[in-house]
Amino acid sequence: MADGRDRKCYASTAPLMNPEQPKYRPQERFWPYVELSEQPTDEEIASLDPDLQEALFGVKPRPFSITIVFPALDRPDFSRALELASNSAEFRETGSGPNRRYRARFWSRDAERLRDLFAIVGSSDDTDVLIDDRPVPYARELWLPLVWLLIPR
Repeated sequence: MADGRDRKCYASTAPLMNPEQPKYRPQERFWPYVELSEQPTDEEIASLDPDLQEALFGVKPRPFSITIVFPALDRPDFSRALELASNSAEFRETGSGPNRRYRARFWSRDAERLRDLFAIVGSSDDTDVLIDDRPVPYARELWLPLVWLLIPR
């Protein structure tokens, strides 16, 4: 070196982590993960964010919908709410434990079931109302009563 001192390489003096030779040599093709299909399933596509789904696959025409997203509630009639939600046009459960959410999509022809479900879960502040999968202003106060006008008297 320029100043006349020798520098040691500490890597050569460090002890080996495993001084013994390995007993076998792993295959080069080892892959510890599950084989994934190259094409997504219908469930995976349905669970995509609507904006991402539209960007990937283009606009898919479908009828006007209202979606109620609600958590598990400690109410005596919650089992009735789950029954109404599971009979909706599309029903999905996401998360687990305290983060479990239920998502039920209704078409305009299902206005009566939508009203019945909202009567049970609508009082919770954690319940969301989505119009065509998007949060919009006044969804609870304006859009829901407009759809309820479609209920035959």
